Parts: sequence; C-alpha cells; structure tokens
Amino acid sequence: MLNNKNFNASTTNWIGLWTLFSKETTRFLKVFYQTVLAPVVTNILFLTVFLIVIDRKDFSLGGVGYSEFLVPGLIMMQILQNSFMNTSSTIMISKVQGNIVDILLPPLSSLELTLALSFGGVARGMIVGLASTIALYFFIDMKFINFFYIIFFSFSGSLSLSLLGIMGGIWSEKFDHMAGLTAFIITPLTFLSGSFYSIQKLPLILESLAKYNPIFYFIDGFRAGFIGYSDAPILNGIIVCIFLNTILFFLVYKMFQTGYKLRT
Repeated sequence: MLNNKNFNASTTNWIGLWTLFSKETTRFLKVFYQTVLAPVVTNILFLTVFLIVIDRKDFSLGGVGYSEFLVPGLIMMQILQNSFMNTSSTIMISKVQGNIVDILLPPLSSLELTLALSFGGVARGMIVGLASTIALYFFIDMKFINFFYIIFFSFSGSLSLSLLGIMGGIWSEKFDHMAGLTAFIITPLTFLSGSFYSIQKLPLILESLAKYNPIFYFIDGFRAGFIGYSDAPILNGIIVCIFLNTILFFLVYKMFQTGYKLRT
C-alpha cells in the first residue's frame, strides 16, 4: 500500500528522498560505459554521418554553418532519450521483478517519490548532455551564447521525459508495451522535432504540425543558447516547458497517490 501522507517541508523524509535519488543515480553510473559513454559515441557517429556522408556545405541558417546548427540538436536528443530510459527502465524492471514494493513501502509520500525518481532521470540526462558537449567540442567550434537557455531547456526537457518515463513504466505491463511506446511515440517525436534540421526547411503544412510537437521547443530553445537563433519565439518555448512539466508532474503524482497499476 502506498504512503500518501501530505508533503510538508518540516516533516519531509529528506533522508529517504535523497536515498532513493542516490539509488537512481548510482544505478546508471555503475554501468557508465552503457549509460553515458555509449550515447556520446552515438552522437559522434551521427555527426560523422551528417557532416561527411551528407554534403551540407551550402547550409547557412542564423549566421552559422550546418555543423554548429546540428550539434545542439544531437546533444539535446540524447538528453531526452536517456532521461526517458532511466525512469521507464527503473519502474518497468521493478514491476517485472516484483521488487516495486521496495520503492512503494518506505515512508515516502507520493510527492517525494515523484521528485526522487524524476530527478534521477534528470541527473542521467544532464550528465549525458555534459559528456556529449565536452566530446563534440573537440570536433566542432561550439559557441555558448546564452547559458540560461542552455540550462533551462536542457533541465526542462530532461524533466519532461523523466516524468513521461515514469508514466510509461507505470502504465506498461510488460516490456513489449514499453518497447511500443518508445518506438512509436518517443523516438518519432524526438527525430521529427528539428534535431537534424530547421523546421523552416519543411513544407508549410509540416512546419505547422512540427510546432505542435513539444519536443521541438526543447531542442529549439536549447539550440538558441548555442547559436543565438531559434525557429520559434523563445518565450513560447518557455511557456510550453513550464506548462508541460506542470501537467506531467501532477499526473505522475496522482498515479502514485492513487496507486494506478501499482496496487495489487
């Protein structure tokens, strides 16, 4: 049975919250080569393919070349995907192995569970993003125009996908469900969000549809922090980030509070 005590700063189980968060970060850091190094290598391979195999020498947008435009999209794509994988896998594996009770039975409120698990996913996403930035810096002359945009959109994006991962893990009853969610929703939304291209290059109808993809705003705002150019107004992106994270956070909180697909 879930512990649904109300959140109060003076009575918050900070030790329990920190312990669960530490468990989540330690879990992926123990397999560093798989969870951090592998995404960095993937980004380098993407960069190689797009810059060497595909001729984009005539590309110019926002006063930068294609390589400077591409790199922020690659970094943000890995931040989002790894944030989602961290939380979805921890919930899914715990449910399948039957040890989900180890998370639910300790004296942690629904809000504390939501915070600890989601920030564990954020930690993985941000570490992968930092590692990718350092690695790609040796290949591309990267600039840092606005650190607020870089930090805000990377954090907001990783938080959103972490929360989606928790929702997906709770909803899924077997690994096939999670694989379908990843293959048919998360991956298409990520790849079709302007990671590799500007949506202004798309036909008008597809450009309009792309603006309904919330992941587009994460990548667009994050890229603006590097090159000073965005396809959409930055204020719109900030509003989308705050609104989406608020909704997702509330939904995850209610899932834990009601025991949706968690109580037996």
